Amino acid sequence: MPRACRANFLIALAAVGVAGTLATAPRPAAATVPEAFSRGFSEIVAKVQPAVVNVAVSGGAGPGGPRRLPPGPFGGPPGPPMQPPPGPPRPFGPPGMSAGSGVMINADGYIVTNNHVVEDGKTLTVTTFDGKEFSAELIGADPKTDLAVIKIEGNGLPFISWSAGEASRVGDVVLAVGSPFGLKSSVTMGIISAVGRGNVGITEYEDFIQTDAPINPGNSGGPLVNMAGDIVGINTAIFSRTGGSEGIGFAIPVEIARNIADSLITTGRVVRGWMGIAIQELTPALARSFQLPESHAGGVLISEVNEKGPSAGGILQRGDVLLEYRGEPVRDINHLRHIVARTTVGTGVEVTILRDGETRTLTVEVGERPTDEMLAGQMPVAPSSMERPDNVLAGLAVEPLTEERRTQLNLSDETGGVVVAEVKAGSAAESAGLQQGDVIQEVNRDAVRTMADYRRVAAQITKEELVVLFVSRRGNNLFVAVNPR
Repeated sequence: MPRACRANFLIALAAVGVAGTLATAPRPAAATVPEAFSRGFSEIVAKVQPAVVNVAVSGGAGPGGPRRLPPGPFGGPPGPPMQPPPGPPRPFGPPGMSAGSGVMINADGYIVTNNHVVEDGKTLTVTTFDGKEFSAELIGADPKTDLAVIKIEGNGLPFISWSAGEASRVGDVVLAVGSPFGLKSSVTMGIISAVGRGNVGITEYEDFIQTDAPINPGNSGGPLVNMAGDIVGINTAIFSRTGGSEGIGFAIPVEIARNIADSLITTGRVVRGWMGIAIQELTPALARSFQLPESHAGGVLISEVNEKGPSAGGILQRGDVLLEYRGEPVRDINHLRHIVARTTVGTGVEVTILRDGETRTLTVEVGERPTDEMLAGQMPVAPSSMERPDNVLAGLAVEPLTEERRTQLNLSDETGGVVVAEVKAGSAAESAGLQQGDVIQEVNRDAVRTMADYRRVAAQITKEELVVLFVSRRGNNLFVAVNPR
């Protein structure tokens, strides 16, 4: 907070002493306090507003309303539906036109906004704070983070900078600037309610700032700024039952937004780092199975190593627990994906893993993440004949992996295993998350290539024994722990 603003709040607090008694310090002149409070955040707003624009998009949205927020929690949490306020809805703009916000990040007219604001739009029109209209060009977009960069022609244009200071903290005061409901240059105030929000269901790469600064439809793409007037986030979404602000808004943090914007401006696309591994969260059962000390928090389990990826050749192995990346403890899947994605391709990084109960430090050269099409798998198949052991796997019926099934599942000739034909409702296998069409390749780290292998290793399991299966599911490999009841 600027010195002047801190001083204003201190003046207000100095008027009241402990337990509500009057302070003994001299009271400031009557005209001083109202004058100080009347300024509020006006100096910050005056710096920020000229760089915040309205983005109108025609040809890509339904008539008579703004572009909708992306899929995710925006319809609100479970519960009875909320009734809309009485009266007809106000139009947001001409038929076929939608609107959002954006922020200029340099004097050459580059503007950061949300992908969901501009996607599929045929014509982009930017209106600046002083009322001037510009045709805008789409430079690039990244649906995985819901960010986009557009550009207007000009030079010496007003802009605001990315925050270069310490990371945002819970409790920091922030301002959200944009055009909610088409109301140009609106400013709202709040605090940062939480950071590192992942698994929200909005985008593929999530690490959101949560704020209670009111954010409404039309605010999307506008900046969330700190008390220095610098961008700490790009406003993206709300959690709401009514469609309006209910005190839970999400912004893409500066660490992600700045990197994505730079990449889009430089190359027109986003290049992400990739280790060539599939990872999954460590449940308590899996943590015990892979000998992770109870005192250790965090870490992720490697369930697959891509044979053509940068971690192949025995550098990392299936069943390794990844504990640290570049000396930073790995909190969870979301955390690791983000720090790897932001790593420059070709960089050699040190990782700390737990393998067979021993901690090791290895070096992996980060590669470029392939396209989704290259990583896509196939759907599972239907059941036929069945086999059931007498233990925690009794809820599973399995069948041989025939050549026909191998083709349907898009598996290589080297892949062995048995196919899950049925998962009994209410069984331990269902509770563990096993699914019809899963291909079981290992049972308690013993390889399974045929039905004979499965019968042999399954017969050795006692009724009270925890079982860890290694399965292939729609092109992805993962470990599944099945707990005895």
